[in-house]
Amino acid sequence: MDTMLATKQGMQQTFVNNARVGASVLMAGPCVVTQVKSEKKDGYWGVQLGLGTRKIKNTTKPLQGHLKGVTDKTGTPRFLREVRLKEEPTQKIGEVIKVTDVFAEGDTVDVTGVSKGKGFAGGMKRWGFKGGPKTHGQSDRSRAPGSIGQGTSPGRVWKGKKMAGRMGNSQVTVKHLRVISVDADKNTLSLSGPVPGIPGGLLVVKRVNERKEEPSE
Repeated sequence: MDTMLATKQGMQQTFVNNARVGASVLMAGPCVVTQVKSEKKDGYWGVQLGLGTRKIKNTTKPLQGHLKGVTDKTGTPRFLREVRLKEEPTQKIGEVIKVTDVFAEGDTVDVTGVSKGKGFAGGMKRWGFKGGPKTHGQSDRSRAPGSIGQGTSPGRVWKGKKMAGRMGNSQVTVKHLRVISVDADKNTLSLSGPVPGIPGGLLVVKRVNERKEEPSE
């Protein structure tokens, strides 16, 4: 298992090699296994992980039936995400996965989440356009996008043209962040650099470095 679910807590400053760096603090787990996928039945190997708690009265009846094996008096898992595996999983339904079972200090991880929504944004904010000239009689072109294409040929705007539109609120993956520290008591994970989303938002953290096996004596 190389993936866990986490929620963003915020950012802080820490020192790494006598240099001050910004660190993101995540509440990673504990995650509970809610479903196990098999290659024979489903066509691939994988596990479904649950994180957090939701009141039973706020959970739909079909989902209550799906989570029957991991539901207790406190409620059902709030977040559910599936993780594909390259080999047959050893985890069982109801098994709890802690942060120290997956990550260690010095690991490299990729973090996926939904970025903050910015609403309808112009070309300068959304794509970093320079804008028009501030002189030569220009009065209302300072933040305009400028030309959006050619003339009679092709006579249309090319698909994918960078223009004003909705910004943010999309899935973003930040790659190759380093694990600065792991706190087993608080279930927290400290990563170098920022991660997408709002505080309390769901994140999928995947370890991408290969662990070196200890030489046998």
